[in-house]
Amino acid sequence: MVRSSVREERHSLPHLADKALKAAAAIWFVVAVMGQWMFVAYIVSFYGGAMAQGDLARWNKVVSPGYIRGDRMGNFALALHLFLAVIITVGGPLQLIPQIRARLPLFHRWNGRMYLLTAFAISITALYMVWIRGGIFGNFVQHIGISLNAVLILFCAAMALRYALVRKFGVHRRWALRLFLVVSGAWFIRVGSMFWMIVNGSSAGFHPEMFQGSFLDFLSFAQYLLPLAVLEIYLRTQDRAGAAGKFAMAASLLLLTTALGLGIFGAALRLWLPYI
Repeated sequence: MVRSSVREERHSLPHLADKALKAAAAIWFVVAVMGQWMFVAYIVSFYGGAMAQGDLARWNKVVSPGYIRGDRMGNFALALHLFLAVIITVGGPLQLIPQIRARLPLFHRWNGRMYLLTAFAISITALYMVWIRGGIFGNFVQHIGISLNAVLILFCAAMALRYALVRKFGVHRRWALRLFLVVSGAWFIRVGSMFWMIVNGSSAGFHPEMFQGSFLDFLSFAQYLLPLAVLEIYLRTQDRAGAAGKFAMAASLLLLTTALGLGIFGAALRLWLPYI
């Protein structure tokens, strides 16, 4: 009788809904991390390769402003920002993998400290490049969007640290998830713009070379606000929804994963692989 009841519980609708939601979230995460690490490969190959060869002017092929002769502080800020982007994009996902957290707690703690420190530093360098160095691509609206992203990174990092220090690890993990998404804003805008181009068959709503236009004005905020909104819906569904709600959320995540995969494919072909 006991074994029979256990089998029934494992095959009950609520249990299947929990498994479906967990699986859909895991699939989204794997696809996102694969795409982010492709982005890292591009940064290391193109920017790192140019630096290793002493040809920093090559940066100007894909970023504005890139290397500026005589601008030591600005060039250093950009190089540091790129270096930090590699660290945070590689180390961030590792913080969210339960098996690593459970089996390698010391690594989790030290990687987490590095992750938070990098989050603070990368936000400061981004604000410096937008408002002090100047000349960065986009218009004033996009600069506001980038700046709000930096502020949210600082806030989420501070909240994740706060709850880790008081050992409220459930709340800490949720702030770590939010931090992961806002840190990924620069990646999301690239993937999102490429998804838009694939769906429309053209760069409707923005100029792909100047990187300006109404759609990019929208995307400069949606790059982090939309993922945060989806995360909040997911967390509330996980906590409170019944089986139907969890199945619906799982289906929505799979649909979003498909869109994400298309965007990654487009970004890889157009933005990354040509420079690797």
